Amino acid sequence: MDSLTQIVLGAAVGEAVLGKKVGNKAMLYGAIAGTIPDLDIFARYFTDNLTATEWHRGFSHSILFSVLFAPVFGYLISKIERKQEATWKNWSWLMFWGFITHPLLDAHTTWGTQLFWPLDLRLAYKNIFVIDPLYTLPFLVCVILAMRKKRTSPSRKKYNNLGLILSSSYLLITLILKGISYAKFINNLKEQQISYQRIDTRPSPFNTILWSAIIEQEDAYLMGEYSFFDSKPIHFKSYPKNHELLGDLSKEDKIERLIKIAENWYTVTEKEGQLYINDLRFGLMSLAPNEDKFAFSYKIVKDNNGIALEEQPKYTEGVKDIFSVLWNRIWGN
Repeated sequence: MDSLTQIVLGAAVGEAVLGKKVGNKAMLYGAIAGTIPDLDIFARYFTDNLTATEWHRGFSHSILFSVLFAPVFGYLISKIERKQEATWKNWSWLMFWGFITHPLLDAHTTWGTQLFWPLDLRLAYKNIFVIDPLYTLPFLVCVILAMRKKRTSPSRKKYNNLGLILSSSYLLITLILKGISYAKFINNLKEQQISYQRIDTRPSPFNTILWSAIIEQEDAYLMGEYSFFDSKPIHFKSYPKNHELLGDLSKEDKIERLIKIAENWYTVTEKEGQLYINDLRFGLMSLAPNEDKFAFSYKIVKDNNGIALEEQPKYTEGVKDIFSVLWNRIWGN
């Protein structure tokens, strides 16, 4: 999830664990704990983009990290906050829950998380977009209301618990919505007599009303959207796999690693003699009818060391139009 959401979750968890003893300091250190796992993004400054992508939501998002580093940070905080009545164990417990709830929430997004690192297993329930105002804003309001109360006030605990209950309930609801939308996609494929090998669904940006699906066929992938306000059948657009364009490049280590990251949901396109690998899991840049730019696309560049993969920048032109198309599509086809 985005940084603000993780800060809010961390603050609420910190309050639940230690707020009665140390007041807003619990929220402060809980928010810090909720932020620390995402510091793995700085790996991009020390290694190549592909390796940084592999590391993201890896070790720092694991149970092992939480177990190993909670006591370390707990010890440091106990030295900084010597005047507080909380002990090293209290601070360690707060940091553990601040650390572990971060990847537990991230597991609900499309990218997922390697909670059981070093095992090669990524949990990704794909039932919430990385930024979802309906999850974050009510939660934030409750945390702010709790923060404004004295640590001994019963209403402080009530507001904080309300935030945790609302946010957790929303996650449960999105899992139900995912199940309903999945059934709609399956029924539409059946009604349109479309054969397929596998299907993957996810919410569209910033909401859980409009859902997207990618469907694998033998030589192509289908992509479609379904809104709970739709009145027409789902339209599926086909994108050829073109995996054969890679040729011998498919055996290159970096190519194999990128395909693994994409979980084999990828197409290959060729433009002006240049090959690109597109990660389909995050869809297109826009839901506009003629859109052909994928959110995550990598150019294959040959250099002295073999090949390199350059992630293509996200274009910012027409952002207003992108949101306009998304907003209109949410309300039905």
